[in-house]
Amino acid sequence: MTSFLQRVFSGVQSTGNLHLGNYLGAIVKFVELQQSFDCLYCVVDLHAITVPQDPIALRKNTREIAAAFIACGIDPKKNIVFNQSQVAEHAELAWVLNCVARIGWLNRMTQFKDKAGKDRENASMGLLDYPVLMAADILLYRATHVPVGEDQKQHLELARDIAQKFNNDFAESIARNNFGEAFFPLPEPLISGPATRVMSLRDGTKKMSKSDASDYSRINLSDDADQIAQKVRKAKTDPDALPSEEKGLEGRPEADNLVGIFAALSQRSKADVLGEFGGSNFSTFKVALVDLAVAKLSPITAEMRKLMADTDYIDAVLRDGSMRARELARANMDAVKDIVGFLR
Repeated sequence: MTSFLQRVFSGVQSTGNLHLGNYLGAIVKFVELQQSFDCLYCVVDLHAITVPQDPIALRKNTREIAAAFIACGIDPKKNIVFNQSQVAEHAELAWVLNCVARIGWLNRMTQFKDKAGKDRENASMGLLDYPVLMAADILLYRATHVPVGEDQKQHLELARDIAQKFNNDFAESIARNNFGEAFFPLPEPLISGPATRVMSLRDGTKKMSKSDASDYSRINLSDDADQIAQKVRKAKTDPDALPSEEKGLEGRPEADNLVGIFAALSQRSKADVLGEFGGSNFSTFKVALVDLAVAKLSPITAEMRKLMADTDYIDAVLRDGSMRARELARANMDAVKDIVGFLR
């Protein structure tokens, strides 16, 4: 059985307006994982252009994501922090994997159906092919674990399918090139915590999103204390008091969302939060949630602003990370070329 170095890869799109959902659903995990894994954290700017982007805004947003990583506690010296477009092997491996993936697999991706809508014929090829590039991102570093939200689980399953098919299709060549039974690992998802899927503050049935027309639907990492307080106070609730047990949250999406946010920010379980606030009205609970959110997020906002004022530093971090990522990527891409049979 082939053994692989335990390595984490994950990426965040450089489309601006990082919010509480990104923080609780992804970045908090990134910070935890750096204590026990070899980690690569990528600003996936190639993914960003699957929909139109303003070039100036794209560069700014790329720096902002990197600043958020650092402000939240990711150490760019201990980990590799970089932007995807500086490592050409991402696109290079994506082409090879395009020839392994099957069209039927991509047609089943629900996120493409959601984003393309009814006008699928007018969607970009990049939007359809997005999951293959995501697979290339992960497999390029032979990553074994990927922290993902619920909405990305299907894409990670596709990455596993592509890795498995590559290993099967080229089994003899993989062995002949001294890589044992498999070249690519089958990456495992890392999903944990009480608020892995943070919902809109205006509609508890919809995911918190930067594309929502209402800024009151989300708490941005760039929001100051007054903005956070205002958004929490205006968050949609229902007329009933908070229940004392989790079962009482069923059928109450807004209550469930706010309790989940409180639990995640305080690193407690929903049951523990309800044990404290069960029977309270939402006005009382929201006061406590405002205090907690401000205490947790304000230092991050302040550090992000400080970092964004020094773009030379951010650019240097991304350059250094990209150079380190390229060393790994080049070696693995050369191996793929040998396995596939390219002359080099």
